[in-house]
Amino acid sequence: QVQLVASGGGLVQPGGSLRLSCSASGNTFTIERMAWYRRAPGKQREFVAVIKRDGRSDYTDSVKGRFTISRANVGATAYLQMDGLKPEDAAVYYCAADRRLIGNYEYWGQGTQVTVSS
Repeated sequence: QVQLVASGGGLVQPGGSLRLSCSASGNTFTIERMAWYRRAPGKQREFVAVIKRDGRSDYTDSVKGRFTISRANVGATAYLQMDGLKPEDAAVYYCAADRRLIGNYEYWGQGTQVTVSS
């Protein structure tokens, strides 16, 4: 089992930055990939970024060049550095982890709210 705790959300002005953290505990050595998703009011949850054990990462097109996902602590922590934030980035952000490289994510953290407003 793996437990995930997300943190780092807050209120930021357009163009600002935030760094989200996702701390994993439990059988973290089994994690093959960690990801961030988000859900804006009235919208479905959407994929934001993923990072795999070997360091490969991928992003949804709307955040490429602005967001950076990384892992630390022997893969037990995932970060999402968000720069150049836009109002449309405002959402509840969720971290997820999986022991596999494909398929629905097995483990989810609680959300952390990101608000982008002047």
